[in-house]
Amino acid sequence: MARSSTESRTRTTVFVVVVFGLCSFFYLLGVWQRSGFGRGDSIAAVVNEQTKCVVLPNLNFETHHSASDLPNDTGSTEVKTFEPCDAQYTDYTPCEEQKRAMTFPRDNMIYRERHCPPEKEKLYCLVPAPKGYAAPFHWPKSRDYVHYANVPHKSLTVEKAIQNWVHYEGKVFRFPGGGTQFPQGADKYIDHLASVIPIANGKVRTALDTGCGVASLGAYLLKKNVLTMSFAPRDNHEAQVQFALERGVPAYIGVLGSMKLSFPSRAFDMAHCSRCLIPWSGNDGMYMMEVDRVLRPGGYWVLSGPPIGWKIHYKGWQRTKDDLQNEQRRIEQFAELLCWNKISEKDGIAIWRKRVNDKSCPMRQENPKVGKCELAYDNDVWYKKMEVCVTPLPEVKTVTEVAGGQLEPFPQRLNAVPPRITHGFIPGFSVQSYQDDNKLWQKHINAYKKINNLLDTGRYRNIMDMNAGLGSFAAALESTKLWVMNVVPTIADTSTLGVIYERGLIGMYHDWCEGFSTYPRTYDLIHANAVFSLYENKCKFEDILLEMDRILRPEGAVIIRDKVDVLVKVEKIANAMRWQTRLADHEGGPHVPEKILFAVKQYWVVESKSS
Repeated sequence: MARSSTESRTRTTVFVVVVFGLCSFFYLLGVWQRSGFGRGDSIAAVVNEQTKCVVLPNLNFETHHSASDLPNDTGSTEVKTFEPCDAQYTDYTPCEEQKRAMTFPRDNMIYRERHCPPEKEKLYCLVPAPKGYAAPFHWPKSRDYVHYANVPHKSLTVEKAIQNWVHYEGKVFRFPGGGTQFPQGADKYIDHLASVIPIANGKVRTALDTGCGVASLGAYLLKKNVLTMSFAPRDNHEAQVQFALERGVPAYIGVLGSMKLSFPSRAFDMAHCSRCLIPWSGNDGMYMMEVDRVLRPGGYWVLSGPPIGWKIHYKGWQRTKDDLQNEQRRIEQFAELLCWNKISEKDGIAIWRKRVNDKSCPMRQENPKVGKCELAYDNDVWYKKMEVCVTPLPEVKTVTEVAGGQLEPFPQRLNAVPPRITHGFIPGFSVQSYQDDNKLWQKHINAYKKINNLLDTGRYRNIMDMNAGLGSFAAALESTKLWVMNVVPTIADTSTLGVIYERGLIGMYHDWCEGFSTYPRTYDLIHANAVFSLYENKCKFEDILLEMDRILRPEGAVIIRDKVDVLVKVEKIANAMRWQTRLADHEGGPHVPEKILFAVKQYWVVESKSS
C-alpha cells in the first residue's frame, strides 16, 4: 500500500509538471506571436497581406492648392471611379434642395425643413468644388476672411450692406463682426450679455443661436470659450450657413418649424435669437416650449429685436405700437407659463432664466390646452412633430436642487463624470465604463497622431465624429484650434448625446442613410468609428461614403475604424471616389480584427464643362 501511494504521488507530480510546462509553452508562444516577431497564424497573415495593413502609410495630409495653382488633371486609378456631378450641383444639399422644398406647405416653415430625395433620385456622383477653390485661411484669420472662390455668392453683401454682416473685397469676403441687432460689432453686444449672464466663468459653455445669419455671434463667443451651435435655413439669404462653416464656426442648415430640433433635452446653457424672424408669440407658444426643452435647468434665453424695445424702435420696424405691444405681452405670458424669470430688459435686449427644477416653480395651469409632454423617451426627436406641451424635468428632493444634476464649470466639466452617468440615466454605462472610455480614446488619438501628425496643429478646424458615443474622441482633441460636431446616429443602441452636452461639447442626432444638413466641403476631417458595421444592413455603403465625400473639403482627411472585412469593402469604394487610402493595423497589433482606414480626398475642381 505504501508503494502504491508513492506511485500515485509520483504520477500526480508528473502530471502537474507536464500541464504547467504545456501552459507555459503556449503562453510564451502567444506572446511571441503577438509581439510581431512571430509569423502568427496563416489566416491572419493572408488577411494582413490582402489588406496591405501597415503602421506607416504613405499619405500626405498637407494642402497643396491655392487660388493661383489649380491642377486640372485628377489622375487615373486602377479602379473605375465615380463620375463628377454636373457643375450645377456645386452647392448640392440633398435634403434642403430649393426645387423640392417649394413643393411642401409654407405654414410653420415646413417647406424649409428636411425633405430628402427618394432612392431613385439620389445622386451617385461626386459633388465638385467650384473652379478656383482654395484651402480656407487658418483660424483665427478664417473668422474674418473667406475666399470668394469658395463661396461665390454676393447677395448678402448687398442685402445686408448697412448691417455690417459681410463685405466683398476683391478675391475675399471680409466679416467685420456686425449683425442686424449689433451693428457696432459682436464684441460689444456680447459684453452687454456678459453684464447679466455669467459668460466668462465657464458656467455658460454651450449656446444655441437660432436664425444665426453668418454666425458672427458664435464666432466671437469662441473668445469667451463658449461653443455655439448656430443654424439658419437655406433661403433667399444665400449661403448663410456656408459662410459660417467656411469661417470655421459650428453651424448647420435648419429651421424652427414643425419638427423638434435634433438635440436632447437639457442640452444648452444659453439660447439666443437676434431678430431671427421666429414667431415666438404664435402657435400657442410652441417654439418657446421647444427652446425650454433644449435649455439646461437654470439656462438663459436671449431675445433681441422686435418686439423687444418697441417703444423706441417701432417706427423703424414699420409696425404699430399696439401690434408690437401685444406680441411682447404674449411672449411674456408664455415665459410665465414656462416659469422663466425675466432678469433683464435693456437697449432692445431681453433675457430670461429657466427654472432650475419643477419643484421651485410648479407649472401654471391657467391655459387648459397646455400640459406636460408625455414622452416615452425625451430624446426621441428625429422627425418628431413639435407639440404644445412643456417637457418635465427630472425629479428633485429639494427646491434648490438642480434637476438632472449640477454641472462643473468648463473646462472642468470636460472630463468630470456627467450627471447623466452618475444618476444612471444612460443604460449600460457606469462611472467606471465612462472613465475607461476616456482612457481608450486617448490611446486611440495618440495612435492617430503617429500617422497624421497634423491632427491638432490647426490644419483641421471643422471636425466631424460620425458615431460619437460618449464624446471621448472630441474630449481627447479639445483645443481652441478646432471644434468637433459629435453625431449620435438615430439607430444607435443608446442615446448618449445628452452626456456629450454635459461635457461641454456639441453635436446632433442624424441618420447616415440620409444627407447631413450642411453644404458641401464644410468639414476638414471626418472620423467614423464602427459606422459601417452599424449601418451594414440599413443602407448602402456607397450612400454613406458619397455623403462623406460631399461634406469633406478637397484634401480633407478621413479616419475610419471598423472590422477588417467591412473596411475591405469600404476601401474599394473609397478608391473609386478618388480618395488616397491606406489600411493600418490597430494600435494593439496586427492580430486585432479591428483596423483603421486612413484616407485623403484628392483635390479637383469643376471644369468649364462637366467632366
